[in-house]
Amino acid sequence: MGNGYWNRVLRVDLSAGRTWTETVGDEVWKAFTGGSGYGAKVILEEATAETDPLGPENPLVFAVGAYQAGFNPGNAKWSVVAKSPLTGTYGDSAGGADFGVALKRAGYDALVVKGAADRPVYLVVDEDRVEIRDAENLWGLDAYDATDAVKAAEKDSRYSVACIGPAGERLVKIACIVADGHSFAGRCGLGAVMGSKRLKAVAVKGNGSVQVADPEGVKRLSRRLFREIAAAARANGLREHGTPNLCITAEAFGDMPIKYWSGDVWPEGAKKIGAPNYTEVLKAKPLPCANCPAGCHRIVEVTEPAEYAVRGPGPEYETLGMLGSNLLIDDPKAIAKANDVCNRLGIDTISAGGCVGFAMECFERGWLSREETGIDLAWGDGDAAIELLAQIGRRDGFGAVFADGTLAAAKKMHPEAERLVAHVKGLDLPAHDARACWSLAVNYATSTRGACHMRGAVEDVEMGGFFVPELGIVKDWSRFFVPEHKSELAVKLQDYGTWMNSLVICAFMVDGGELSMTSLVELFNAVTGWGWSIDDAMKAGARIFNAQRLVNLRDGHGRHTDTIPLKMTIPAMDGFRAGKAPVPFDAYLNEYYALRRWDERGRPTRECLEDLGLLDYAAAAGI
Repeated sequence: MGNGYWNRVLRVDLSAGRTWTETVGDEVWKAFTGGSGYGAKVILEEATAETDPLGPENPLVFAVGAYQAGFNPGNAKWSVVAKSPLTGTYGDSAGGADFGVALKRAGYDALVVKGAADRPVYLVVDEDRVEIRDAENLWGLDAYDATDAVKAAEKDSRYSVACIGPAGERLVKIACIVADGHSFAGRCGLGAVMGSKRLKAVAVKGNGSVQVADPEGVKRLSRRLFREIAAAARANGLREHGTPNLCITAEAFGDMPIKYWSGDVWPEGAKKIGAPNYTEVLKAKPLPCANCPAGCHRIVEVTEPAEYAVRGPGPEYETLGMLGSNLLIDDPKAIAKANDVCNRLGIDTISAGGCVGFAMECFERGWLSREETGIDLAWGDGDAAIELLAQIGRRDGFGAVFADGTLAAAKKMHPEAERLVAHVKGLDLPAHDARACWSLAVNYATSTRGACHMRGAVEDVEMGGFFVPELGIVKDWSRFFVPEHKSELAVKLQDYGTWMNSLVICAFMVDGGELSMTSLVELFNAVTGWGWSIDDAMKAGARIFNAQRLVNLRDGHGRHTDTIPLKMTIPAMDGFRAGKAPVPFDAYLNEYYALRRWDERGRPTRECLEDLGLLDYAAAAGI
C-alpha cells in the first residue's frame, strides 16, 4: 500500500555536473506535506542568512506533494522555492500547465538544484534518465520559443518544460519561470535564480504511477469532485470568463489598484477591461492546465491594430489590475500586448505593473524627466507602458533602473520616492487594496514571501465570494470596515493556504470551484491513508508557515518589516472605501501575534515551536 509519495528527491549540482537521487522518509512528508512546505525545510537547512540569492549555494526547489498522485482536480500545480533575490528571504511561487503532474510521473516528489553551470544548460528528466544538456543555442530565446526549442531538440512533444526568458538570464529580480508557455510562477524573482545558475530550462516527462492508500476511493472522490468543481465554475462564470470576471466587482468594492494606488474609483475602465467585454474583444477562450475542471486561464487573439497583434495566453485579473487599472489603461488589446511582452521576456506582471505605475507617478510629480526616461510616461498610455516593460525585461534603456525591483529603483530617483512604493518586504503589492479589505492589510504585512494574496485569500471572504465553514469562516463573520476577526481571518487562511500550497493544489479549486475543506482532507486521506482531521491539516499549515517565518527571522525580518505601505494608510475621498483605512495598524498586529503564539517582536514562542515540532529548526537558524 502506498501513500502518494515516491520518497524520492532528485538532486542536481550544476557546478559539478552531477545528479543523484535522495531518499526522503515519510516523516518528512507528514511534517511538511510537500510543495512549498518541503521547500521551506530545504531553505531552512541548506541556506543561511549569508547565502546570496543569486549565488550558487542558493537551493532552487521544485516540489509537488500527495495531491499529484492520480488524476485529482487542480493537481497540475507545483511550487518553486528559493531565497528571493527581490526580498532577500524566503521566496516561493507556483505554476501550473503540465509540469507538476509530469514531475510526479517522472518518479520524484521534488527537484533540488544547487551550484551554477559554467555555460548555459538545460536539464532533461525522463524518469531515471537525467541529463544536463548544453543550452548555448537557447540562451537569448524568449520563453515561448525556448519551450518549443527544447521539445524540438528532444524530439518529443510530451515533455513539460519550465524555462526562463531573457529577463531571467539577465538576472532581472522580478523574473518569473514559465511552464509550457502558458503558466507562470511569477512572484519573488525566482526566474533570476534560475538565470544565476545558467539553467535555461527543465524538461520533464514520465509514465510512473505512484501508489496510493485507497485507489478506488481516490478515483471515486476525484470523479465526484471534478463534476462538482466544473458545475460551480460554470455557474459563477469562472469557466466562461476566467478571472477577468472579477474586475467589475473588485472595482465596485474599492479593491482594484487605481493610478498606482492613488486613485479611488474607475468604474467605466473596469467595465472595458473586465468581462464580458474582455471576452468579446480578445476572443478569449479557456486554456486549462492538466486535470483542471475550471479552466480559469485564457487564450486570446488580437489581429488589429497590428502593433497589438497577439495570440496566446491572455492577461489574468492580477495583470488586468496591475497593467490596466493601476496605469489607467482601459484598452484590453493594449493590456494583452503588454502581458505578452512580459510573458515572453519572463517577468512577473504584478511587480512589472508596480514598476511602471511607480515610474508614471514619479514622472507626473516631476521627479523624472523625458530626458531621463526617453519615454513620455503618461497615465493611460499603453504604448509607453509596453516600451518600458520591454526595457525592464531586457535590462536596457531607462528600464534597467528597475532590474533590482521597484524599491531599489526608488532609492535612486528622489529623496521622497521610497515612501511611495507599494510593497511589503520588497515584494510589490498584488492587485487588491487593503483599504477595502482590512484583513488583507494583516495578510500582506505578515506574509512570509512579502505582499501576497494567494497564501490566504482573505479579500474574497470580505467581498462575500469565499467561505470555509469548517473553520468558522461564514457569511458576515468578517465584514467590511469592522475590526473584529481581521487578524483571526488572516491566521486561518494563511495556514489553510500554506497547506494547500504544499499539497499542491490550485487555489481556484477551492476559491471559485467551491471544493470544501472536508472534501479536500477526505481526498488527501484516500491518497495517503493517514486519517488526518481538519485540525491535523491546519496544524500542518501552521507548522509550514512558522518554518517559513523562521527563514524570515534568520534573514533579518521581524516586526519592523511586518508593515503596510504608506499608501494603504491613506483613505479614499470617493467610492466604497471613502474615509476608510486599516489604521492604527499596530492593534491588528498585536492581535495577530497573540493568535500565532509569537512574542511582541514577532518571534514564535517556545511553546509554539514545541507544539509544532520546530524547536530544532529554530535553534539551527539561531532563533
